[in-house]
Amino acid sequence: MDVLDRLRLDVPVVQAGMSGRVAGGALAGAVAATGGLGTIGMLPPDHLRSAISRVRDEAPGRSVAVNLLMPFARRGHVRACLETDADIVVLAFGGNAALVRQLHAAGIFVMVMAGTERQVRTAVDWGADALIAQGRESGGHLMGSVAALDFLPQARAVAADRPVFLAGGIATAADTRTALAAGAAGVVAGTRFLLTEESGAHREYQRRVLAARETVETTLFGLGWPARHRVVPNAATRRWCGSDGTARRWVRALNTGSGVFGRFAPEGAEAVLLRGQRPGWPLFGPAAPLVGMPDSWTDRAALYAGESALRITEVVSAKRAVAELAGS
Repeated sequence: MDVLDRLRLDVPVVQAGMSGRVAGGALAGAVAATGGLGTIGMLPPDHLRSAISRVRDEAPGRSVAVNLLMPFARRGHVRACLETDADIVVLAFGGNAALVRQLHAAGIFVMVMAGTERQVRTAVDWGADALIAQGRESGGHLMGSVAALDFLPQARAVAADRPVFLAGGIATAADTRTALAAGAAGVVAGTRFLLTEESGAHREYQRRVLAARETVETTLFGLGWPARHRVVPNAATRRWCGSDGTARRWVRALNTGSGVFGRFAPEGAEAVLLRGQRPGWPLFGPAAPLVGMPDSWTDRAALYAGESALRITEVVSAKRAVAELAGS
């Protein structure tokens, strides 16, 4: 498969479908218009339809990709993808063969994110068209515990002839060249696109990521979704985590038992949820701070960022980010 031709891409660069309105139609459309693959993150179904239309308008003839975050995806999200003729759907943190068949029946190319060999094998059994091999240095929620370039050959061996894209530690054209030389079909970048003008991330959030000297792997922001995640430290992590990011034992236990409640959180209610959080009270959900929220909320929210943040020095346009990653 000539995957670039199949996905209507000029360059092997994929913008990660970051959730919480960070990756909306503005960002995905700008990336697609530049020849990369723009991916819309999880939005309420009506907003998702609007974002898909925006990408169609801003990048005619290019593919539209949607990231379905399966712990929170509902039938309305799938219907939005089907009824708007989305070209690509990325399944993250879940899925099943029946869903893949449903998407295939509508002509949708299905990519599945995986962080372990077992997850890759499961995705292959479902009938996935391509894999995203996620390394532990990625920002946001983590599926595996192996560095990206170490995991890539394991994922490719299991994926057989399916293309495998590499996620984790992608910040420069040199990173892209290294991934392609190692056999990746392309790269998936999140933090580089978080730090763009079209991103929906709060500007103070972006400033904190640019100023960061470290990232930590934690489960602190796990109320409703107790999965590991990588963040930039803030007042909340300094209060409730050790120096390595490990949350206090009883906080971890509280989050572990909260997973069932995540599916009942109101859609698009990031501001409502964050308003009730405080650095001094150990109840933190997975919402990230968005444009328009108070600056102070960056100390009560998850500042998702990958290790590549330590090598990024400025906020740029999505067009420039694609060019820098592609080496063009």
